[in-house]
Amino acid sequence: MGRSSVALFAAGAGLVLALTGCGANTAGGGAGSGGAAAPVAGGAKVGVILPETATSARYESFDKPLLDKALRAEGLDPDIQNAQGDVQKFATLGDGMINNGVKVLIIDAPNSEVGAAVAKKAQAAGIPTIDYDRLNLGGTSDYYVSFDNTRVGALQGEGLVQGVGAKPGANIIEIEGAPTDNNATLFYEGQQSVVKARYDSGEYKLVGSQRIPEWNNQQGGVVFEQLLTANGGRVDGVLAANDGMAGAVITVLKKVGLNGKVPVTGQDASPDSLQAILRGDQYMTVFKPIAQEADATAKLAAALAKGDRAGADAQATASSQDPKSNRTVKSVLLTPILVTKDNVKQVTDEGSVKAAEICVADTKAVCDQLGIS
Repeated sequence: MGRSSVALFAAGAGLVLALTGCGANTAGGGAGSGGAAAPVAGGAKVGVILPETATSARYESFDKPLLDKALRAEGLDPDIQNAQGDVQKFATLGDGMINNGVKVLIIDAPNSEVGAAVAKKAQAAGIPTIDYDRLNLGGTSDYYVSFDNTRVGALQGEGLVQGVGAKPGANIIEIEGAPTDNNATLFYEGQQSVVKARYDSGEYKLVGSQRIPEWNNQQGGVVFEQLLTANGGRVDGVLAANDGMAGAVITVLKKVGLNGKVPVTGQDASPDSLQAILRGDQYMTVFKPIAQEADATAKLAAALAKGDRAGADAQATASSQDPKSNRTVKSVLLTPILVTKDNVKQVTDEGSVKAAEICVADTKAVCDQLGIS
């Protein structure tokens, strides 16, 4: 996400994110896993292009069904496709939707370059475009819907501080999101708003910080292990930008007998990460309720499909800065939520993840203690 700031992640936290995205919800049942709504006869066509599934299953397991449901509830006829991380496929899908005369185009691009290129073509065809979950820098999209991704990062920083506690000179390793993802930049900025003063004062020691291309979980784990080894196996906290990379970090910590002893952050409130939190291997995640993101996007798309710019503007009451094009983008920015073991139940209560997905054999006793059922 982690896409994204997704942050957030979260979202309420959106779980939450990202994705974020930014994000890495695992496949399986979860929010939106019920049957899709029936087709809308005569509804305005709306195109949606999602980025990938390799590093984050959230897009197929959560975003796609929730967007489909929300758009149909607004009387729209959605066509939702996934580019599978292929920028050429993303561009081709965009061309097809534009040529098919969609009334609104919603895009969550693998990178800003292809997202901006598709948005420019849509603009030339008179089709309003919404950047979904991550802002395409240098683009022309009319609106942006996401979570407050700087806040997502700040929650990660706050979670790290809570987990590390009073430990002077604590060794911290940062495993960050893709350098091509603006959300990852926002997550990092939010994190630093919390931890930089501690680095500067010497309260914490920054062992290393590295951004991981394409949010590649495996590479994130490799980089973490290299940094850990170079520091003599010493680490007291890990700022991992999303749950997928948190999982890779935990795998390494297990190898050296440090899992459960080192607080690890995350984002997306995926079932796997929530299990890890219940076990004590991961300290926190950021919940970004994707249902809220999908609903906000659908309402915005419905106004645009009717040509109601005033109605769309009334919904997009926040703003985001695109430093590449030096423009302000009208935005809907939702609120992320910090999740530790104490409030995992909030995620299941909201229906984003089912209790059965996280209350497995080795976590059931903890679930029972927390009232998760």
